[in-house]
Amino acid sequence: MNTKKIAIIGAGSWGTALSLHLAETFEKVFLWVYEKELCDLILKERENKWFLPGFHLPENIIPDNSIEAVMQDQSVILMVTPTPTLRNIMAQLKPFIQPESLIINASKGIENDSLSTCHKIIMDSLKVPCDVATISGPTFAKEVAAKVPSALLAASESAYAAKRVQEIFSSKYVKVFTSTDVLGVEIGGALKNVIAIATGISDGLKLGFNTRAALITRGLVEITRIGTELGAKPETFYGLSGLGDLVLTCTGDLSRNRQLGIQLGEGKSLEEITKDMRMVAEGVSTVKSAYKLIQKLNIQASVMQETYKVLHENKAPEKALEDLMRVEISTEFSGIKGLA
Repeated sequence: MNTKKIAIIGAGSWGTALSLHLAETFEKVFLWVYEKELCDLILKERENKWFLPGFHLPENIIPDNSIEAVMQDQSVILMVTPTPTLRNIMAQLKPFIQPESLIINASKGIENDSLSTCHKIIMDSLKVPCDVATISGPTFAKEVAAKVPSALLAASESAYAAKRVQEIFSSKYVKVFTSTDVLGVEIGGALKNVIAIATGISDGLKLGFNTRAALITRGLVEITRIGTELGAKPETFYGLSGLGDLVLTCTGDLSRNRQLGIQLGEGKSLEEITKDMRMVAEGVSTVKSAYKLIQKLNIQASVMQETYKVLHENKAPEKALEDLMRVEISTEFSGIKGLA
């Protein structure tokens, strides 16, 4: 494996944390920073004070505001951009991507218009065939940067590419497993953010641990229903990128999605919560895609539906919970292909 250099596209909290992690493996880590002001600040202070304060960036992390400069002669490219911007950024990267390139997606989301996951967006954007993989799992950026022991999942339709990603990300602090179920891994990583907002709303309403546990468990059923209907393997949702990521995001105080939900439960509007946020919680956009998928696939996913109505139809959280409790139910795992 060539460990001379890597390009990381996106300098949010996760992109910065991964640059710190990979700086111990690669001689040079080229970090594309969208905001010119932030790029200048990182160069001056050697710290991303906007998105990941408190962590010194070593000299082999090279921030740059120019995509052309970052992508020059790169064969390993790590995408860490918000899903709504991914297609546009891939169009800018397209001239620099060669057949020998390995593109690794680290973003979690589903595009609103196409209902495509990040892997599909990347594949649609390529001019040449090359290896594409996804890295996912239950990880907070701050803890990865702090070298807290963590586990990740490297997924690719190519077992060889998944193995390459496993080798790139493995360290004394990070254990990496592999999977070939890319769709399942990305569906789990995206939709858990919706359930995290729902459990945050419950916590904001101070409804207790019983309610939180019920929402997480039923949320996992809903994610699995959608994923298996789309063709993913049911067992994927009971692994790191499914249950693992769901539990972390629904219960951890570092979760932006959970924190947004808490504030909604406490009575704040979405506009009030997001007006001063540099990074909006991913679930705010993803819940729109989830709502469209539920309707398209004709799937019962009441937790996601009520979360959508709270976020985008101004439904009162108390009323959403009341309606959720009235939903007619059948057996616990009904509607899950390969399980029920």
